Amino acid sequence: MNDHPRSHPGNESVIDGFVDHLWVEFGLSVNTTLAYRADLLSLQKHLQTRDLNLLQASEADLNNYLSEIAAAAPRTTARRLSSLRRFYRYVVREGIVITNPTNRLLAPRIGRKLPRSLSESDVEALLAAPNVDTSLGLRDRTMLELLYATGLRVSELIGLTLTEVNRRQGVVRIVGKGAKERLVPFGEEAQTWLEQYLVEGRPEIVKARLSDAMFPTNRGAAMTRQAFWYAIKRYAMVAGIDAQLSPHTLRHAFATHLLNHGADLRVVQLLLGHSDISTTQIYTHVARERLKEMHRRHHPRG
Repeated sequence: MNDHPRSHPGNESVIDGFVDHLWVEFGLSVNTTLAYRADLLSLQKHLQTRDLNLLQASEADLNNYLSEIAAAAPRTTARRLSSLRRFYRYVVREGIVITNPTNRLLAPRIGRKLPRSLSESDVEALLAAPNVDTSLGLRDRTMLELLYATGLRVSELIGLTLTEVNRRQGVVRIVGKGAKERLVPFGEEAQTWLEQYLVEGRPEIVKARLSDAMFPTNRGAAMTRQAFWYAIKRYAMVAGIDAQLSPHTLRHAFATHLLNHGADLRVVQLLLGHSDISTTQIYTHVARERLKEMHRRHHPRG
């Protein structure tokens, strides 16, 4: 393993050099660089069974490798292809190999998993689950109402500060992914709960502590994502909802229910903060499946 990679192509020193390059040039995290290394070692192991190494691999060799893993884990295949493309660009630029075998490789087609969405009656039951006679229950009810009213990401909701919610205009200012700012409106129902919470619930929670968190814990700090996710699961049990939920369940419901009631896809894209409308289009499939289900259930010949 002490040989120079140019004299003994395909050994791990080339991979280590590539990983060091990612860390130094791009500042990638340790976990990310380890993932790149693992992907390349997986390919190397595959090639060794055919008496090949990384720097001898052809386009056909890589296609064969990708096809073997695609059936079991298509998303893993897509990630590994990204790793291979980056690696081979690096070794070509370094003059270790002449030809990049990934130039014409195509990413595997991945069937996008439809997000699980709650029915409108399920949402109503979930929103009504917290005990609003307590300050924490009132806080949780307000969080659920605001989440469903705006379609925020959970991380955006728990990170809200007092100055980011304009109660007079009924909008939330969000700085989302990529430091992009968006204004998201919320309706009268969420506004009513928000006003009640700020008058009756939040002062009891923060007491004399200073905190700018809109939804603090008893310690005055912002709630963690894990704590809010645990609360959602607990309230789902109270509401009798058997469906498996995700942290973004109400975000998915927000988008799906808007489309079910005739909202424009571009508007939903802006509200969700999606940079690419193709990300939002998955909700049209969810809405379509919902319509099909309703047709099958209620049509006499469904």
